[in-house]
Amino acid sequence: MGVDIAITTHITSFKNHTGIKINYSSRRIVDDEIFIRSTNLLFEKDIREQQIECFEIKSYKAFFQISESDWSFDIFAAAFYLLSRYEEYLPHSKDEYGRYGHKNSIAFKEDFLHLPLINIWVKDFADAIQKKYPIFNIQYSTFKFVPTYDIDIAYSYKHKGFSRNIGGFLRSPSFTRLLVLLRLRKDPFDTFDKLDALHQQYNLQPIYFFLLAQKNGVYDKNILPHTKAMQKLVKNIASKYIAGIHPSWQSGDDISLLKEEVGKFNALIQTTDNVSTRSRQHYIRFNLPEGYTRLIDVGITDDHSMGYGSINGFRASTATPFYWFDLSTNKRTDLRIHPFCYMEANSFYEQKLTPVQALEELKHYYSICKNVNGTFITVFHNHMIGRDKLFTGWGEMYEQFLQQMKE
Repeated sequence: MGVDIAITTHITSFKNHTGIKINYSSRRIVDDEIFIRSTNLLFEKDIREQQIECFEIKSYKAFFQISESDWSFDIFAAAFYLLSRYEEYLPHSKDEYGRYGHKNSIAFKEDFLHLPLINIWVKDFADAIQKKYPIFNIQYSTFKFVPTYDIDIAYSYKHKGFSRNIGGFLRSPSFTRLLVLLRLRKDPFDTFDKLDALHQQYNLQPIYFFLLAQKNGVYDKNILPHTKAMQKLVKNIASKYIAGIHPSWQSGDDISLLKEEVGKFNALIQTTDNVSTRSRQHYIRFNLPEGYTRLIDVGITDDHSMGYGSINGFRASTATPFYWFDLSTNKRTDLRIHPFCYMEANSFYEQKLTPVQALEELKHYYSICKNVNGTFITVFHNHMIGRDKLFTGWGEMYEQFLQQMKE
């Protein structure tokens, strides 16, 4: 809500306070308070299965219902449950990539994955406070749109070396490959100049994440970081925009590789007087708490992985950045989480949407984030909005969205 607060457990201090008072406990204290009867969750120190029963209030879902209270549910415990990703610490099934499966989540089961539910709760709660205390001055943050890009495969044919191009041509003969290698046609994945133009046209401040695996693998297929072409690309983009590391699939099991990739990235961008402390996991491959603990250990302060790599929506039920609270240690960390809600790869590969359908989905997430004064973070890939025939129409869809967003 953008207001300063003070927290006290001293009843006399609470009673004597002349401003707005919210009593979060098991009993009422004074008449001129907003009383929210607390459930047990925030006073526990262990991690255990919680009794979650959703109900509908107004037009949205809620849980941790309470009685004899000025609010119908324990908003603090419910928000904490979703933000801390409490359910991801409990026993659950993994998807084919070893990630927390979205079908385990209460947001999916109760059909509110498409909503930043916590932001909706907060707006409703703020209205209730203002109704009781007309002097209450809400200072919501302003809506922000942050386009981000994962550079998994910088180029389709260029800079891949003789053996990789020969092997690729023998597996799938392509006239386009020959034209690109002969410099008669632009590489279909080379969309960087096009993106530059869009950013200038619409006054956007994007964030780029670079995959810098030291060797190629089944899921790591980018141009290797020791090549001059890759180094030039990283330095060029980092000199103009915010850039971060896109930790490889291989580094997900090896913190020494993660350190190496972060070190390599920061060494490349030294000339820009910049050291990156941002990341987003390749394939959104991470599990809690280990995934975030590793990032903290290598100096990452801002992570952009909070979303699903299998479906679009609000994994933490919020459109606002927040600090990660590690349930395993019962401590708030300094790792700031920037949740995304839309990735075009989910629309294409997982949800099987056409570009026209994906545009409508993208517009939904834009509108709902704007309505709650949230931060709308999208994930696109340079190779999917280029000229490759497999992704025909997706680049045009993105441009159409940017145009409609400014109308």
